[in-house]
Amino acid sequence: MKQIWSNLSSVFHSIQSKIAFYPSLFAIFGFLLAFVMIYAENRGISAYLMDNIPTLVVNNGDTALTILSACITGLISMMVFSFSMVMVLLNQASTNYSPRLLPGLISDKKHQVILGVYLATILYCIFIAISIQPHGEDYQVPGFSVLLGIVFTVICIWAFIYFIHTISQSIQINNILDGIYQSAKKRLNYLIEDPADTTGNFPDTQEWPEYYAEKSGYFQYLNLENLKAICDQEEIDLQILPVKGVFVLKGIPLFKTSKKLEKETIKKIQEAIVFSRAELVSLNYALAFKQITEIIVKAMSPGINDPGTAMNGIDYLTELFAMRMQKNDSSVHITNNEHRIKFNVVTFSELMYNVMASLRTYCKQDIIIIQKLSLMFQYLENQQSIDQAYHKVITKEAKALMQDAFQEISNQGDQKLLRELSEKLHLKVNR
Repeated sequence: MKQIWSNLSSVFHSIQSKIAFYPSLFAIFGFLLAFVMIYAENRGISAYLMDNIPTLVVNNGDTALTILSACITGLISMMVFSFSMVMVLLNQASTNYSPRLLPGLISDKKHQVILGVYLATILYCIFIAISIQPHGEDYQVPGFSVLLGIVFTVICIWAFIYFIHTISQSIQINNILDGIYQSAKKRLNYLIEDPADTTGNFPDTQEWPEYYAEKSGYFQYLNLENLKAICDQEEIDLQILPVKGVFVLKGIPLFKTSKKLEKETIKKIQEAIVFSRAELVSLNYALAFKQITEIIVKAMSPGINDPGTAMNGIDYLTELFAMRMQKNDSSVHITNNEHRIKFNVVTFSELMYNVMASLRTYCKQDIIIIQKLSLMFQYLENQQSIDQAYHKVITKEAKALMQDAFQEISNQGDQKLLRELSEKLHLKVNR
């Protein structure tokens, strides 16, 4: 049963980032609801309500068709406008901030659900309108179904107002940064608190047989339950070689096992490793560091020149680095039969270097940003960490930042401030 749920979870993770996912589900619901109501009308629901609560029933075929036609026309116009607003949002986010933000914005469930409500209501109204026969002595107009169409249209109008509100909020950089931070925080908390994730000893894998990727794509997700079941069944230990989030090219080493496997088993393991062309922070916290760094770099570019956004981004990076200090650099999962599965992860040293290498390049000439980054290093140095080596990494990156800043900044007043910041960080910088 666990494997079945795990397989369903893998499928869900692979399609949930598609912009058409939730709209398609709602469209199917609207289509099915229309036929359910047509069946209920044939069973006499409108005739019953006409006898007992006539105010709820539209009892004229021409009036019903007019109402439904107006609803359909208006909803199509609202849907087109809403889709256009989504495209404007995506274009502005890509231009002003970073193209890497697009998968996260596309997968925003609120916007998908609103578009889905539009589609469901349009399909419902269309099929109810088709079922209406304007003339006939013994024909009962499906008045209750028409009433439901009106109610759904009113709901769509409310959803449209809410959509305008959320779309105006979504494009604000503070909300974008907070959304990235919250997704990464949730993922990091899950990994830190995962009781199955250990740092236990793992055998030397140098002599283990290697198996290669059969397709290219971003290494996005692992079906861990299936991998555990395979390891127990085949009595093997397993090492996944690529780091989650990297682009895996076809033909490069993908995983190693403690013994040689049959083709069928190799295929099962490969199917448990999910590839995608999109990147989501909810599945890979390291992507949050990359996205926030790119936003800071873009903000500090001459074309944008927005140091305020850069400083906000540094605040979020500080929080995420502090959380990352509570996670080990190695990840080993133990199966029910005491077999081990090891994942290669982005180490704290690699993560901080990748972030600071970009920030040093684009921010070393701005004394205000240097001051903000030094405050980040001071805060991180005072944090408890799961590995004391993390503090050495922080000191190393702080020293590199100050060295670049001293070379770039020539103003005497700014140089004095740099010396004060270096003293607070207990750094001896060559200048």
